[in-house]
Amino acid sequence: MSVNSGRFPGGWIGIAGAGLVGLLIGGAGMLLVQGGAGDAQVERVVHDYILDHPEIIPEAMERLEQRQAAAAIEPRRAQIETPFGTAWAGAANGDVVLVEFFDYACGYCRASNAAVNRLLSEDPRLKVVWRELPVLGPDSQQAAFVSLAAAEQGRFRQFYDALFGLAPPNAQSIARAQQAAGVQAGAATEAHRQELQRNVELANLLRANGTPTFVVGDQVLHGAVGYERLKEAIEQARARRS
Repeated sequence: MSVNSGRFPGGWIGIAGAGLVGLLIGGAGMLLVQGGAGDAQVERVVHDYILDHPEIIPEAMERLEQRQAAAAIEPRRAQIETPFGTAWAGAANGDVVLVEFFDYACGYCRASNAAVNRLLSEDPRLKVVWRELPVLGPDSQQAAFVSLAAAEQGRFRQFYDALFGLAPPNAQSIARAQQAAGVQAGAATEAHRQELQRNVELANLLRANGTPTFVVGDQVLHGAVGYERLKEAIEQARARRS
């Protein structure tokens, strides 16, 4: 498993930027070509417009990123939305699945728990799936291995709630949470290692740049976006299904 300070390789940003320029040139080109403009004129018009309106760049980049993420989600939806053991809550056959890639050492993940729990309490048709993404060091990885054992033993939420209720993960807090949750955990297994590797690969494909990262429908939401944004994404995913 290869991670780097909670973030993933970022070469896609340059690709996305090139794609954005291509889209802008392509869109403008369709209009200008109809008017008889050549390639050089098309490029000059787009260049000047971007310089005059730089505020369009972040919005356009976000839209392009979402489009690319949506294309990555669909062929892998079953893999993304299928939990490891009992690492899920809510409706077993929920009409919308909210997936959270998380790290026990991530303060933003901890801050997001209240929003996720509120959504679960309010929405009987929602299913939440948690995916381990221990990107913040050895203690994160050790917590993830115990958490995966808990998921295999039907004790995931007990361990999850216990550890997030303590200090950031270390040998002492992990052991206390394990005892409180009644988890029998030995050495990490090959199945655990493979699960973490799959999660890293999925996160990279989804252009995740850290934790938490949420997947809802065909949207990828980065960071502690809060209750309202998650609820909006759930409603949009539900509307697309109807």
